[in-house]
Amino acid sequence: MKKNKSEITIVGGGPVGLFLGICLSQQGIDCTILEKRAEPVQDSRSLGIHPVSLELFEKSGFVNEFLEKGISIIKGLAHDGDRILGSIDFDQFEGPFNFILACPQFYTERILLAKFQELNPDGLITEATVRRIKQSDQEVSCWYLKAGKENCIASKYIIGCDGKNSLVRKESGILYEGKQYPDTYIMGDFDDNTSYGNQAVVFLPKQGLIESFPLPDNMRRWVVKTDSYIDSPTPSILVELVQQRIGADLKGLKKTMISSFGVQNFSAENYFKDRVILCGDAAHVVSPIGGQGMNLGWIGAWLLAKALFKIKMNPEKETELLSDYQKQQKKIVKKASRRAEWNMIMGRKQLFPFLRTTMVQLILKTPLKKVALKIFTMKNLY
Repeated sequence: MKKNKSEITIVGGGPVGLFLGICLSQQGIDCTILEKRAEPVQDSRSLGIHPVSLELFEKSGFVNEFLEKGISIIKGLAHDGDRILGSIDFDQFEGPFNFILACPQFYTERILLAKFQELNPDGLITEATVRRIKQSDQEVSCWYLKAGKENCIASKYIIGCDGKNSLVRKESGILYEGKQYPDTYIMGDFDDNTSYGNQAVVFLPKQGLIESFPLPDNMRRWVVKTDSYIDSPTPSILVELVQQRIGADLKGLKKTMISSFGVQNFSAENYFKDRVILCGDAAHVVSPIGGQGMNLGWIGAWLLAKALFKIKMNPEKETELLSDYQKQQKKIVKKASRRAEWNMIMGRKQLFPFLRTTMVQLILKTPLKKVALKIFTMKNLY
């Protein structure tokens, strides 16, 4: 079998893999992305883009495309179901990106895909199912199926951006450790019949968290804490929970997505092993409450691309530079994980809800508000 060649092979063409491909291409590093899907996702999925990511997109030259598609959330409200407990104003931060951008993943992937193909027109291979990888001293080979035919590509490095169930990680024998939290949720996107506009609202009734975020096209994302995992989520379940807890009526509204999910916290023991490197969910998964996961992947991609460029200039420092990437990203992930866990704990069912209410009011009406502001915007992670 003839082997194709690429300086770097990226497995996974989601938001993290595409952004990594962009970063590498902009630095003159040849890369190929293998993606098993035929086209980008069709639903909203991950949507919160934090200021740190917008800053990276600006440096990469395509932040305006995101700003045109997303909605800028400049204020977050805390609500106990009966009254507003306080607010966080993101525009208190200096700089052009003093907001959180709500941008559905179907827009995100299309923007990143267009940019990558502009830089590297032949760099994406879709409908490619990776089967196995094999390393040698000089290269790593990756076998994949496309249109029923087995192909092979050889590279200096292979980078797994193929999610929490990463085949790349498993094939390389890197340990993935962590835990499953008991917390479960149901979420859906509905027409927005509220008066909140571009504001996000975190409801904290005693029965458990409800989050509500604005989306483009006059839609709104609702996330509801459930007592247990719902195998077959339906809009009526979410509608009933929202009605019972906070009195909001979503009946009869158009909906575009409904799903349920649990919460995990996992991290790879090492983010690289010989010629295999991990990035994004293949390397680490944190609680999605707070919307940090995709943004953590982008930070990691940026740091990794910088490390690989330095390695290209100074090959003798390969291990040192990859170790620096791992150390820095692990530190960032650990800090983000603590923030995500705090957000999750605050949203759990409460036997004595007045204690949580008092704590939230204390945070939002004292200098602690600045700390909360940093937590919700991923500031000072690195």
